[in-house]
Amino acid sequence: MRIGILGTGHVGQALAGGWARAGHDVVVGSRRPDAPESAAKLKGLIGAGVRIDGPAGTAAHAEVLVNATPGTASVALLDAIGAPALAGKVLLDVAVGFLEDGTLSHPLVSLGEEIQHAFPDTRVVKTFSTLDRGLMVAPDSLEGPSTVFLSGEDRSAKEVVRGLLRDLGWPDGSLLDLGGIETARGQEHFALLFTGIAEATGTYGFGIRVVLPRADAQAVSDD
Repeated sequence: MRIGILGTGHVGQALAGGWARAGHDVVVGSRRPDAPESAAKLKGLIGAGVRIDGPAGTAAHAEVLVNATPGTASVALLDAIGAPALAGKVLLDVAVGFLEDGTLSHPLVSLGEEIQHAFPDTRVVKTFSTLDRGLMVAPDSLEGPSTVFLSGEDRSAKEVVRGLLRDLGWPDGSLLDLGGIETARGQEHFALLFTGIAEATGTYGFGIRVVLPRADAQAVSDD
């Protein structure tokens, strides 16, 4: 697929490399695509066939547009690209917004909801916001299975995203559809627990897993 990634930070670079290795046509969007420092920063990706363009050109290229920008700047950047350019596209949103004091910039709703409300003709799917960038593209680095969550209104868009996650090595059994875009609140608010777990374990490369009750325990619970 043609994938456009908005954001040249660690998350955007990790995803660009993962999908390029899977054979997708990847463009990374930079505010300064022609700057020498941009080429230097993304040298490894360029060597792997990833191209650099401006945000508008990245959106025009993409069948799937990935928001890997800082969550406090995401809506403004998408506004600058414009709703007509985003209409009908699948927008895979991985961002979480933080204020300078480390608190969430979207305490009552989620960034995913804000994007969907601002761009109603864009098919927003929230995922990967509960994982560190390294784990996003290396699920086999874990000792056991982990769970990745999806939130969004459009079923076909979620199927597209499922396919892209499978291309990064995530099996179907790890992908849990939470429902509509309002469920993105839980994904984003997990960031607060994520930090605590990372500090307690000494690593950001951990996964979480939804473990269901045994059949006999479920029957007792239902009674």
